[in-house]
Amino acid sequence: MAEAYIVDAVRTAGGRRGGRLAGVHAVDLGAAVYDAIADRNDFDTGAIEDVITGCVSQAGEQANDVGRNAVLASNLPDSIPAVTIDRQCGSSQQSIQFAAQGIMSGTQDLVLASGIESMTRVPMGSTSKLYKDAGLGLYKSDRLEEKYPKVYFSQFMGAEMVAKKHGLTKEQLDEYSYESHRRAAEATGRGAFDNEIVGIKVETPEGSEMHMRDEGIRFDASLEGMAALDPLQEGGIISAANASQICDGASAVLVASEQAVKDHGFKPRARIVNLTVTAGDPVIMLEEPLFATDRALQRAGMKMDDIDLYEVNEAFAPVPLAWLKHTGADHSKINVNGGAIALGHPLGASGTKLMATLVNAMENKGAKYGLQTMCEGGGQANVTIIERLN
Repeated sequence: MAEAYIVDAVRTAGGRRGGRLAGVHAVDLGAAVYDAIADRNDFDTGAIEDVITGCVSQAGEQANDVGRNAVLASNLPDSIPAVTIDRQCGSSQQSIQFAAQGIMSGTQDLVLASGIESMTRVPMGSTSKLYKDAGLGLYKSDRLEEKYPKVYFSQFMGAEMVAKKHGLTKEQLDEYSYESHRRAAEATGRGAFDNEIVGIKVETPEGSEMHMRDEGIRFDASLEGMAALDPLQEGGIISAANASQICDGASAVLVASEQAVKDHGFKPRARIVNLTVTAGDPVIMLEEPLFATDRALQRAGMKMDDIDLYEVNEAFAPVPLAWLKHTGADHSKINVNGGAIALGHPLGASGTKLMATLVNAMENKGAKYGLQTMCEGGGQANVTIIERLN
């Protein structure tokens, strides 16, 4: 089977809900990362055969194939097609995997995988709520209701269930979340994100500025302050402090075949080793990365000890903690520059965002193998294993 290579990976700095990126249209966020890929790599962009874009809330400003609209708004040729996909929080990780599959199959040579999500301008859940409120129906059909009677599929409730199943306490969740902010603050201070972040021009009361720093990091975070926050549900342990932050952002990863690497003189940064996607219990929902990781390692002929760094999306703190407990992985190697609790989780853009962070972290630390996984709505999970090349 042909090899697939990661040539480059970029992301915007995260914007908090109603924050610095609130005035930027989602299409323009996508166009900015597409342009950055073109500007950072000297090649004929007309050779890109497809753009695959992850986006969860495909309505309003993110409707009508937001990926294609971002291509049209960018400096890329209008001749490049694009498709927008939804695998919930794993949408743009799936875009990487679809891009790689196209290349490994020999049907394509150069594909741009990406993700776009403005959670300020197209609020989470609005695509379902607006239709329901207008009397136009709900996603749950009669047959689905018969199979899962009176079940409301909720990631929040799934997080509570994961915590309970794995014996996690609020203290453990808060400690993990504090560490996420601490790691993100430290990484920002030493410039660990500089090579992955694409500047976005924003308007502020002081005038135009380039948005270059993740807005959600609490540089003054304290464990005492986090512990003082009440759970979001009476009797629960999930609070605003130990859940991911609503976030605006976009990200992109250029994936190439060996032939494209030769034709364009690319120096690939990583080789894709394994692509795995699995599904399980849609009610507890967020536990699937544990089992998807088991399968990915088995299919790759690898063990957990072979992996040098891991990015496990911090949708809620119970997810990475349960993953660590299940896999026996080294806590010091997970989300080494902080995760979504500090940096934000722009839903459909998170997969390619995490990949940009993982590739850069591996280069900075001289790591050979990296693993990325994402919990997703419907009880799904993606796992991607990569090998650093330079």
